Amino acid sequence: MLIPIIMAGGSGTRMWPLSRQLFPKQFLRLCGVNSMLQDTIYRLEGLEHQPPLVICNEEHRFSVAEQLRAGGITPSGIILEPTGKNTAPAIALAAFHAMSLGQDPLLLVLAADHVIKDPAAFRQSVALAVPCACQGKLVTFGIVPNSPETGYGYIKRGEEQGEGSFLVNRFVEKPDQATAESYITSGDYLWNSGMFLFKASQYLAELEVHCPEIYSACHKAVSQAKADIDFIRIDAAAFAASPEDSIDYAVMEKTDNAVVVPMDCQWSDVGSWSALWEVSEKDVNGNAIHGDVINLGSRNSYFHSEEKLIAAIGVDDLVIVDTKDATLVAKKSDVQLVKKVVEQLKAEGRSQWQHHREVYRPWGKYDSVDNGERFQVKRITVKPGAKLSVQMHHHRAEHWVVVSGTAKVTIDGNDQYLTENESVYIPIAAVHALENPGKVPLELIEVQSGSYLGEDDIVRFEDKYGRA
Repeated sequence: MLIPIIMAGGSGTRMWPLSRQLFPKQFLRLCGVNSMLQDTIYRLEGLEHQPPLVICNEEHRFSVAEQLRAGGITPSGIILEPTGKNTAPAIALAAFHAMSLGQDPLLLVLAADHVIKDPAAFRQSVALAVPCACQGKLVTFGIVPNSPETGYGYIKRGEEQGEGSFLVNRFVEKPDQATAESYITSGDYLWNSGMFLFKASQYLAELEVHCPEIYSACHKAVSQAKADIDFIRIDAAAFAASPEDSIDYAVMEKTDNAVVVPMDCQWSDVGSWSALWEVSEKDVNGNAIHGDVINLGSRNSYFHSEEKLIAAIGVDDLVIVDTKDATLVAKKSDVQLVKKVVEQLKAEGRSQWQHHREVYRPWGKYDSVDNGERFQVKRITVKPGAKLSVQMHHHRAEHWVVVSGTAKVTIDGNDQYLTENESVYIPIAAVHALENPGKVPLELIEVQSGSYLGEDDIVRFEDKYGRA
């Protein structure tokens, strides 16, 4: 039995301004109509496997659940990490959870934010790796390199062990240019993809030997886990005791059971805007264009507009990304500096590093249309059947105007129904709730006014999504 383990954590700062801490790149549609998370699961079609088990940060839980629902994907579970501890503990949580069900499946560990343009080749390599994993080997997948990349780690393969598998001679860190070129020339090196296949019990046995602190903390965390709506909540205090470490450092570089299976599937970890340009479809002048763009004479550039028109004239080797609240313009050769922009935004206490102007919630989303001293305007979308928490505010009043759909509004215990062009006023300190009882999305405009308009001025009395 094979269970895909989808690693959907991470904050994705290198793809700012599209990627934000609360909506990182695994949730973005960067290479087609599906998000990267959805594509990671869709490319498994054709492999015999059980429903996937997804691991994500607690703050991303509703984004994961919504994307799976929208994609018609029913997972075997969604494990929530209270804090990020890197890959070794995360995979241990998945392995212990699988074993707790009285099974010892093969775990196919996949990152949710990679691009694979030849999924058939991906599935073929996985199928070749299954016999090795069944024999107790820890399989890693090495990407057949097509250039001397300095941004990837490498795996040197040793003796052939069977059809399509080789002993791991050693793992090597990201090389300089000359070293990377020597690796390509030798033909013995593969890019380290961060994808794995092994028995749950075998991984845990190796982890117990090589990193017993992670093993013990994760075992305790899973043994005290609780179900919460769609999610599996591990014990936060027990997990906090786990060291942070990658699977490479904690296990793969120390075990004698590591083998590598080459994979030639047009893979990219999309670690930068220039990497995304490389895997994107381009016009005859080498431009990758997404959204509303007028281009005159530009070459080898990446353009992405979420909403506004981008007009580009005669530019070369640029990345231009425009969102509702931020615009990035960079040379393709300098896109690694995007992380420094995010660091500066964070240091200055600005919101653009953390979330978009449009923010997703389990009940729908809101877009901060305008704001000023003592007022804020939002466009709110509530999904059919969804309900916001029963709440009150100490410092602000609210006016709601229904644009489309039907709203059920409760104020201090009194219910009323509003339809298009109708409005309601919620005074300061009134206990209130908003619900969409209809079959279509509810759209409304909210005008907040008061002395303090922060999101933390919410006192929740009841919430169907388990938020405090």
